[in-house]
Amino acid sequence: MNDPVLKLDGLEKTYNPGAPNEIRVLRQASLTLNRGEVVALVAPSGAGKSTLLHIAGLLDVPDAGTVRIAGEDMTGLSDRRRTAVRRDGVGFVYQFHHLLPEFSAAENILLPQLAAGHSRRAGQARAEDLLARVGLSDRATHRPAEMSGGEQQRVAFCRALANGPALLLADEPTGNLDPATSDTVFDALMGLVRDTGLSALIATHNPDLAARMDRVLHMDAGRFATP
Repeated sequence: MNDPVLKLDGLEKTYNPGAPNEIRVLRQASLTLNRGEVVALVAPSGAGKSTLLHIAGLLDVPDAGTVRIAGEDMTGLSDRRRTAVRRDGVGFVYQFHHLLPEFSAAENILLPQLAAGHSRRAGQARAEDLLARVGLSDRATHRPAEMSGGEQQRVAFCRALANGPALLLADEPTGNLDPATSDTVFDALMGLVRDTGLSALIATHNPDLAARMDRVLHMDAGRFATP
């Protein structure tokens, strides 16, 4: 249980290898994310942060290097096992909420739980609890089009935590919001993370938000650099 929640070691990733338009995105990128730690990933566009998050969340595979989640080496896992780890062990939040428009806020949070085999009753209770934590109990039956951008993103946070993951990966989770809404939404995210004790790696361009996290990692040209 003392293993880091996430450990990336020597990640390499190149797109179009050997071609004239070859792009080396990651260069020996390594990091350790400990239990209960919230780390900011700060990088300019094109530095490789989205690729790093996709590899960390098992949405992509590196050309070299290893990914360990909760002590388990993800190298060589079957597609079925990778899917199970992604579904139960990792939560994702993106710049856009990607909520299903035909379902209510509570239903959007319920669906991943049903996919994981949880009962509807337990899933509904979990959805209601998460919505209450972010101040959206009165939006449980509202569809995304009936909610503001900040409310939709808070629902997306709840959905990411629906199955109780140990690891949260967020790629510019407040990037589409105005400054005032961004602060409110980030407060909700940090409250959820701290309340549940999970670990989070959060990519952001906002230095004020980054400064509120436990640690800041700067990335440039596929490597982690000293700021």
